[in-house]
Amino acid sequence: MDKFPLMLEGKPAGELAAEREGLYTLFSARFPLRAGLWCAWAVGDQGELRLGVMEPEGDWSVIRRRFSGRLTAPLGRLLRGEIRPAGEKEPEVWEQAPAPDRLFRAPLLCRQLKGTQGALSRKVGDVRHLALPYDPGKPFPLTALFCFARLRSIGETAYVVYAFDGQDRPVF
Repeated sequence: MDKFPLMLEGKPAGELAAEREGLYTLFSARFPLRAGLWCAWAVGDQGELRLGVMEPEGDWSVIRRRFSGRLTAPLGRLLRGEIRPAGEKEPEVWEQAPAPDRLFRAPLLCRQLKGTQGALSRKVGDVRHLALPYDPGKPFPLTALFCFARLRSIGETAYVVYAFDGQDRPVF
């Protein structure tokens, strides 16, 4: 069993333990009971995983959860645990995608995305999100998939956002 600090607002507040059990990792976290609802997170060098809402147990807030290797792999090497207010959402981290056609294997997507400028990408689990700049005066990006599109702003810029599964199929 490996043990890591459980951080609250940048300071150690408890302990996170992680133990490999076959294809799964068992996480257990605890910190002194405190008012409010708190979520435990596992933080790695490549990503984060929300473990869930901590429950009171005597003078402690605790959680014990088991996750498959598929869910824990995106963490990379585990660094620490964190306690955050339960209402806090996972931060969206978008990366520049200078060649979005290289993110996919489907020939149609590769052809239609070739030469696209200003694209952003992010991966959430097995879903790849692709944000393409939107200008109402220009043709709609990936017109054939318009019914899967979501218009939104990222920062100050308007984008058309699509989501694709691991086989390059669009998802709602």
